[in-house]
Amino acid sequence: MENFIFHCPTKIIFGRGTDQMVGQETALLSRRILLHYGSSSIKKTGLYDRVTTALKTAGVSYFELGGVKANPTLDLAQEGIRICREKGIDFILAVGGGSVIDSAKTIAVGVPYQGDVWDFYSNKAQITNAIPIGVVLTIPAAGSEASERGVITREDSQLKRVIVSPFIRPRFAILNPELAYTLPPYQAACGCVDIMSHMLERYFTNAHPVELTDHLIEGGLQTIIHNAPIVLAQPGNYDAWAEIMWTGTLAHNDLMGTGRIGDWATHRIEHEISGIYPEVAHAAGLAMLFPSWMRYVYQHDMKRFVQFATRVWNVPENIGNDETIALVGIDRLEEFWKSLGLATRISAAGISNARFEEMAAKCTENDTRTQGNFVKLNQSDVLKILMMAY
Repeated sequence: MENFIFHCPTKIIFGRGTDQMVGQETALLSRRILLHYGSSSIKKTGLYDRVTTALKTAGVSYFELGGVKANPTLDLAQEGIRICREKGIDFILAVGGGSVIDSAKTIAVGVPYQGDVWDFYSNKAQITNAIPIGVVLTIPAAGSEASERGVITREDSQLKRVIVSPFIRPRFAILNPELAYTLPPYQAACGCVDIMSHMLERYFTNAHPVELTDHLIEGGLQTIIHNAPIVLAQPGNYDAWAEIMWTGTLAHNDLMGTGRIGDWATHRIEHEISGIYPEVAHAAGLAMLFPSWMRYVYQHDMKRFVQFATRVWNVPENIGNDETIALVGIDRLEEFWKSLGLATRISAAGISNARFEEMAAKCTENDTRTQGNFVKLNQSDVLKILMMAY
């Protein structure tokens, strides 16, 4: 087990009706905020009215910025930075899923910074401050509600990049599983794949032994495997959504990564896909890539892939040798994602392979850096995985 520091100060407020507590929680931190959200869905469901009423009742004045899209953009975040500076705003309330929260994180670090906020994403500057964030989560998926990571897309260069900083962990996150009832089946499926991917990135590690977190991740994966089909068949099943929502938070608040060195190559490769093709949901891209990444690297640590197959997918140990068991485990993951309605090949998204070399070059900065830790991938490796996934 590797040395680690685990500090996750996000206050989690979980359960039925908890979104009504947003006013009192926000008022403890600020009385002048930016209300940040995505499409009109929160207005259609009545959540917008409940949130704004709660804010007014608590004496919180708010300015609004909606319009966050999947794969949030730098341009909108820069507009949020401008509004916050102009109006003297010192707190952001993100109402939505990972895209809204990530956009809020970009705004949060940009407000006190005198330079271009993209400097943080291009490693030209270090984050030393941010205005605080609160969250009302509507989509269990990205885990951004309690993580120290944020993602943004710069549309003019088609670059999707990540920041990591303790300054961007939300101060509180309200998790009401009832808010997931109205999610379209495709979004629900994508959310479950996103959650599983966060656990898989941590599971495939070169750190040994990591027995406790192995079991935490395996349990988390089995929880999603059990409950994802339930919510697709029964969108109003509170208990199933509760399990998924809480697993999503724990999958990405770094608890499951303690003592481990995660991989993250698949996420980095996927960012090149959705950076160029923003219509591709992040989780949809992960579903297309992860099985191919696994088949590319499994021989590096066959025993870990055997453990994944037998513990997570209950693959019998007597079906063949270690390689057979490992490959069956990968097959079962892929078949499960297909059963949720997601494609596991890039070509199914209508994307050609014409820009794969560009993606591989961007991902590795023209072969000057590798991606991943389980197996370090160079530009050629990334290109091969893209072609396998095609």
